[in-house]
Amino acid sequence: MADIFLRPQLAAEMARQLLKPSLLDTGLRSGLFLSGLRRTGKTTFLKNDLIPALEAGGALVIYVDLWVDTQASPAALVHAATRKALQDLQSPAASLFERLKALRGAEVEAVGFKFGFNLETIGAQGGTTLADALVEVVDQAKTDVVLIVDEVQHAITTEDGQQLMLALKSARDAINPRPGTPGYFLFIGTGSHRAMVNELATRRNQAFVGATNLPYPVLGSDYVEYWLKRLHEDGVKSLPSLAVAVEAFKTLGNRPEELIRAFRQLAHTPTSGASPDQVLQVIAATLRSAAADVELSKVEEMGGLAQAIFSRVASAKGDARGLFSAEALADYSKDLGREVRVEEIQRVANDLLAANLIMRTGYGLYGVTDPFVKDIWIERQEMLNGPIQ
Repeated sequence: MADIFLRPQLAAEMARQLLKPSLLDTGLRSGLFLSGLRRTGKTTFLKNDLIPALEAGGALVIYVDLWVDTQASPAALVHAATRKALQDLQSPAASLFERLKALRGAEVEAVGFKFGFNLETIGAQGGTTLADALVEVVDQAKTDVVLIVDEVQHAITTEDGQQLMLALKSARDAINPRPGTPGYFLFIGTGSHRAMVNELATRRNQAFVGATNLPYPVLGSDYVEYWLKRLHEDGVKSLPSLAVAVEAFKTLGNRPEELIRAFRQLAHTPTSGASPDQVLQVIAATLRSAAADVELSKVEEMGGLAQAIFSRVASAKGDARGLFSAEALADYSKDLGREVRVEEIQRVANDLLAANLIMRTGYGLYGVTDPFVKDIWIERQEMLNGPIQ
């Protein structure tokens, strides 16, 4: 745990909003989606901060990571995690049951839970539904049940994943609206594919349309200060100021691994008279540009029309609109030197969405998924062509 930066205050506040919501927070019971770029510490926060805070608040938490086996069915992974949690509740020696007993004391039967169905049938054809299983858990535990699905976007890439989301919505609707319910079913979905996670809560054909969709709260200056202190204690001599290190962290998209990589390069780079602050700024800019190159090369590999569409989205002041308008069609045709059809635009735009390069931000509105990829693109365009109007 010594190398894990904990965020107890943030976790405690999120747990309070979920478990004891104010009037303005009750909408979280409809579902909460947190999206953030890859490698910004989402899973670390879930496992080491949010789950312990939810459990301290009396909730039973079931955690599923859909990235642990991308070849497995998302539904199979969720069903397996649910069965494991219910098996633990049947066993007085299991840690999940022990935590619940510690919280509820004499209210919990010492011999464990007894369910009126075979756990192996959960999710099976003609077997016990997730809704029925979770209703029994809430009624016997008399507390909230929180299901966290990490990398939730995988759940909508297959038909059975779509059915899983409908089943989870059914569980929510079977438990939460009941008068005097002894607990609530809370669903949290997190993911690094911002475009797809955003659509889980905004597109009308999705089960959780209307749920709360928030950006993952990235690490900040306190995290940078933590690492500077650790490095100082380890005897590292070439350290930057806190202000410059914080700015470098922002430059790197608030990605912990990139910050550590920058510090490592700084420690092994001859300064030639330059200050650690000056060297770190150069290192951060170089790493930032290299990371953006990986994403921008994906656009180039998709061909000229993809580049034209991405350019229209990236150059917009704010969100881009009119990607399929007559004006846009004419611009694309001019850029490519041939006639471009609307159906082509739709197909390529969908490819850009699937690659997590652009995302829908509203009806008919689009933006670049990764803000610093957009910044790098703009910087390079302005170097070539002057300021973007």
